[in-house]
Amino acid sequence: MASRARVRAPELVGAGGWLNTGGKELTLADFRGKITILDFWTFCCINCLHVLDELRELEEAHRDTVVIVGVHSPKFVHEADHQAVVDAVARYEVHHPVLDDPALATWKQYAVRAWPTLVVIDPEGYVVAQHAGEGHAHALARLVEELEAEHAAKGTLRRGDGPYVAPEPTAGSLKFPGKAVRLPNGHFLVADSGHHSLVELAEDGETVVRRIGDGQRGLVDGDGSDGAGPRFSEPQGLALLPEGSAYDVVVADTVNHALRGVRLADGLVTTLAGTGRQWWQGSATEGPAREVDLSSPWDVAWFDGRVWIAMAGVHQLWSFDPAADTVAVAAGTTNEGLVDGPAAEAWFAQPSGLAVSADGER
Repeated sequence: MASRARVRAPELVGAGGWLNTGGKELTLADFRGKITILDFWTFCCINCLHVLDELRELEEAHRDTVVIVGVHSPKFVHEADHQAVVDAVARYEVHHPVLDDPALATWKQYAVRAWPTLVVIDPEGYVVAQHAGEGHAHALARLVEELEAEHAAKGTLRRGDGPYVAPEPTAGSLKFPGKAVRLPNGHFLVADSGHHSLVELAEDGETVVRRIGDGQRGLVDGDGSDGAGPRFSEPQGLALLPEGSAYDVVVADTVNHALRGVRLADGLVTTLAGTGRQWWQGSATEGPAREVDLSSPWDVAWFDGRVWIAMAGVHQLWSFDPAADTVAVAAGTTNEGLVDGPAAEAWFAQPSGLAVSADGER
C-alpha cells in the first residue's frame, strides 16, 4: 500500500503582522525543530475562548518543545480591527505569538472552515493533524508526546525557549472590567476581569476601597485570611441580591464555569454552582447546584427569587435557585442562532448580558 504523501505546511502570512514577538516578523523557519500548533481563532467566538483555556496546560507542560501560534482570523468586521485584536490578546492573556490575519490569507492557505481550528505541524515542517472545534486537548497532548519521542530519536527535535515575548505591563487599578453594580452603601463593586478579582470603589468611582481576590487565576474560596485566595478566573457578571440573603453578590466566574457568592461584610467567597468543569453535550442540565457543570456563565441577574444566568458557552439561559440550591436550563436548545418561540425551542447566540426592567417585573 502506498504511503500518504506528506504535506508541507504553507507559510504564515497576515497583513496585521505579529503580536507577542517583541516586534519580530516570524516565518515557519523560526519554528523548525519545534512542534507547532496553529490555533485559528477570533476573539468574539466563545468556542475559540474555550480553546485558549484548553491550551494553557499543554503550553506550560511542553514549553521547551511546543510553540503555539494563534492565527487571528476574523468572522466580523470589528474583529478585523488591529487594535481590537491587540486588546483581545491582552484581555485573554494569550501567552504565545499571534499572527493578525484580517484578510484570512493563512486561513485560506490551510483550507480552514470553522472557528476554532487547530493544526499541528511537526518539527520538520509537515502538517500532521487538524482538528475543528473544542475539546481536543487530551488528543493533542498524546500526539505531542508521540512527536516528541519520534523526533528526539531522529535528532530533529529542538528544545529551548520559543519566540514568545511578553508585552510591557500596563499600570491601572482595573483591567478589562466586566460589570459594575452599585452597593447599598453607595460604593461600586466591579468585576475586574483582567486581574481575576473584584474591586470595591468609593462613591467617586475611582478610589479603591478594597480588592476581593489575590489576582491569581484559580478557583479558591475563602476570605484570604489564610494567605491563599480567594481566587477567580476572568469574572464577568455581577448581581446584587436582596437584603437578608446568605451572600450579598453573585459573580459569574466565567472561565471557572462557576457562580460564586460574596459576603461583603468580610469578603468571604463561596462557590454556589458549578464544578469547575465545562459542560459538555450529554452532561446534566439540572440538579444540585455544585454537582452540575456550567459553561462560561457571562452574566447574572436576580429576578423572581432566582439568579438568571447568561450561559454563553452553550447558547442558553439557566437559572440558580438559592432556596433549593439547584440549577436548571431555563431557555435555549444549545443550538446557536436567532430563533424565537417557546423557551424550550428558542435559539440564542452566545448570550452575554442580562437586565431586569426598572419595575422589576420582567
